[in-house]
Amino acid sequence: QVQLVESGGGLVQPGGSLRLSCATSGIIFRLYAMGWYRQAPGKQRELVAGISKDSTTTYVDSVKGRFTISRDNAKNTVYLQMNSLKPEDTAVYYCNADWSTVVLRPGAYWGQGTQVTVSS
Repeated sequence: QVQLVESGGGLVQPGGSLRLSCATSGIIFRLYAMGWYRQAPGKQRELVAGISKDSTTTYVDSVKGRFTISRDNAKNTVYLQMNSLKPEDTAVYYCNADWSTVVLRPGAYWGQGTQVTVSS
């Protein structure tokens, strides 16, 4: 079965750093575009960062220069390094594996989410 398991969330002070990890199983990881989404209280889910199967990256404007997405195909894992964290980064962060480039239909697998709280 397909599993995406996030880890690395927690409570951090403004200006601090966290690294999120998403370990996958049950997919041929190198064939999937991967992403990190977040959903903050009272807000819609948004794509924070994405990385293609050839490691091209995309970021939402609010995190550019602070967050870095990367992937390790040998470990079937995608990471999100988050630096200079702000209170507005507080959200549940979800890992996403987009299968639209693998099969000819839209869709994705999702992890269970990990809470990131930025507060003093």
